[in-house]
Amino acid sequence: MQPPVIAPSILSADFARLGAEVDAVLAAGADWIHFDVMDNHYVPNLTAGPLVCRALRRHGVTAPIDVHLMVEPVDSLVPEFAAAGATYISFHPEASRHVDRTIRLIRSFGCRPGLVLNPATPLGWLDHSLGTIDLLLLMSVNPGFAGQEFIPAVLDKLTQARRLIDAGGHKVRLEVDGGVKLDNIGAIARAGADTFVAGSAIFGTPDYAATIGALRAALG
Repeated sequence: MQPPVIAPSILSADFARLGAEVDAVLAAGADWIHFDVMDNHYVPNLTAGPLVCRALRRHGVTAPIDVHLMVEPVDSLVPEFAAAGATYISFHPEASRHVDRTIRLIRSFGCRPGLVLNPATPLGWLDHSLGTIDLLLLMSVNPGFAGQEFIPAVLDKLTQARRLIDAGGHKVRLEVDGGVKLDNIGAIARAGADTFVAGSAIFGTPDYAATIGALRAALG
């Protein structure tokens, strides 16, 4: 298993001062920045696009930016986010007509491709794609809104996904997004995750460094 990564989701940040918020969580010990993209079509919400990603890079953010595309269709946004400075670009297979083509497209622009599986989306999508991605994101809430409660059944799914990754010898990060908090991050890690998205659990606290430190301590 790879070293743990904590990736605060800017969905819960104060967008009026986004650059400062991102600087603050990185200074507090975060590893990546998780960038949720919603289109009010694939999911019932609307968030930020490539211009905001580019603005963070121009602001001086050098940490990996983990772009999670909750959009349909996917392919037209890939080159735009690549040009805007995305490190990882992940998408939902249901939102792409040709999953392998989208994975190859992301890599062709120099980004690291990932697949995102919703709570009820089966792991069968990985049968012919696990060896071609760098990131597998399991949603532990139904996508579209911040601040939802973790769905416990995802723990078993995480365990199964970890077995698939390890059995194939794949260097694929196993990420979890949705309801990750201090009281459950340890169990999520024991189930097999190595990358943890936390939004309100970090941005909703007064001391980012203390919160991220507590999350790392809970990981052991």
